[in-house]
Amino acid sequence: MCASRAGTIGDGEQAWWKEAVVYEIYPQSFNDSDGDGIGDIPGIIEKADYLDELGIDVVWLTPPYDSPHADNGYDVRDYRSILDEFGDMDDFERLLEELHDRDIRLILDMVLNHTSDEHEWFQKSRREEDGYEDFYHWVEGDPDEPPNNWTSGFGGSAWAYDEVREAWYLHLFHEKQPDLNWRNPEVRQSMYDVVEFWLEKGIDGFRFDVFNVMSKPEGYPDGDSEGGWVGMEHFSDGPRIHEYIGDLYDEVLSEYDVMTVGEGMDITPRAAKRYCGPSGDGLNMVYHYDHTLLDYGEDGWWDVVDWEVSEIREALTKWVHQLEVTDAWNTVYLGTHDTPRIASRFGNDDRYRYESATMLGTLLLTFPATPFCFQGDEIGMTNYPWSSREEMRDADATNRVEMAFEEGRAEGFSDVQDVVRYRSRDNARTPVQWSDDDMAGFTDGEPWIPINPNSEDINVADQRDRAESVLAYYQELIELRHSEDPLVYGVYDLLAEDHPRVWAFARSLDDETLLVALNWAGRTSRVDLSEAGSVESVLACNYDDPGTDLGSLALRPYEARVYRLE
Repeated sequence: MCASRAGTIGDGEQAWWKEAVVYEIYPQSFNDSDGDGIGDIPGIIEKADYLDELGIDVVWLTPPYDSPHADNGYDVRDYRSILDEFGDMDDFERLLEELHDRDIRLILDMVLNHTSDEHEWFQKSRREEDGYEDFYHWVEGDPDEPPNNWTSGFGGSAWAYDEVREAWYLHLFHEKQPDLNWRNPEVRQSMYDVVEFWLEKGIDGFRFDVFNVMSKPEGYPDGDSEGGWVGMEHFSDGPRIHEYIGDLYDEVLSEYDVMTVGEGMDITPRAAKRYCGPSGDGLNMVYHYDHTLLDYGEDGWWDVVDWEVSEIREALTKWVHQLEVTDAWNTVYLGTHDTPRIASRFGNDDRYRYESATMLGTLLLTFPATPFCFQGDEIGMTNYPWSSREEMRDADATNRVEMAFEEGRAEGFSDVQDVVRYRSRDNARTPVQWSDDDMAGFTDGEPWIPINPNSEDINVADQRDRAESVLAYYQELIELRHSEDPLVYGVYDLLAEDHPRVWAFARSLDDETLLVALNWAGRTSRVDLSEAGSVESVLACNYDDPGTDLGSLALRPYEARVYRLE
């Protein structure tokens, strides 16, 4: 831990979770140890040395809990049990030990907003058993008329009629994910107990799934919007959300030295500051979707529109500037299990796959925030060429495709193929490509989801053997971030802010300044950055022989450079 310094972003206080590089693991797609085609916890253990070699500090593990997997684990059936296909609690405890032995921390995805409809709480609630009547949001009424016009994040109404209770229940996501009623103090205490159970296991924190939609208003008023997620204005940052999160911190989290990051739905920097830090509700940080919604048009999921680097630059810079003057800390990510592959979405996954994948990695690992990397991005994995509905697994995408067929929007898969190939979350969930073997070294069996056919060319084994690879570059950048304090705590200054293709910024701490220059284009871009000073040395570049004359930089397609300035 370095000493406190002047001229830092945020509040200037150092913390391990600010200095960490986080690596997200989606267990069913990471590594299969027993040949059943599903990744598992022993499979992660087998790759512990790989994680150590990569240099990451924290593993974020998406839900390993017992679940019917209607939404790939985010529909929890039992918060205190491990899904059989993943292993058991002994396997989990061994994973935690193996990671800790390598100085890698582990945070868990915790789903606070909803459970599976197979959870015992819901089964008791639908039968109106004593003490569980109000564990979920129930509304009696006409079985043909939902209580309001709210829509699900997966499309269609946010309400489902239950024939057992003869009432409607709320599900902001999949129909098999009923929302918990946090107005009920018994619900709150039950979830606090779950959080404490895992902290006592020795984990190092949580990523709280869609945490800011947990509070719903009384009466469930109709939403005003006609498109998008109808009702969002009522349940995003709902009426009692700060009470719920503040109490969770006071009752449980405050007793542990842990990382806590909340997934904010439709969240703004101003709202985020109220959740974070000691002057907020106690979370360390939140993350947002501003930059990942830029390619959505008026027709939402179905409407893929072009984006400009200036839009991404503005979206992410806005968060830096609005958080840096407070005690709130920032996060940065480009891809997660919920997004397409970053090389395909923000880069060029064909002619300039190496260059664009490493350029994106440079942004991720030099930006003023805790960086979150997703499995496979460190080798430049790409989107999958989906060709049929049968190949797909993602509840969000399959729901939308089936609705398109029912509504006559599409007659066959070819009518939706382009959007699915671009948008589907399944793109991130194809197995990690470990080798050029038939099953990419992921499994000896039949994989639960197809393996990308480009695994022969894009895989860990190949890149481990080459000095110039996306993997080698990520390792270099992670090491650089660990060794250069300005990349963690330095002030962020945007340069050449009107340039249409180049994103350049300085990171300054005391008398040290590093300069990052990124060309987000498939052609050479020229830029004058002489206002920043003069180059002392080149710290990283994804091309050979980078120039050092800041007054006349010619950045090659998707070139990334990191300089130390005099």
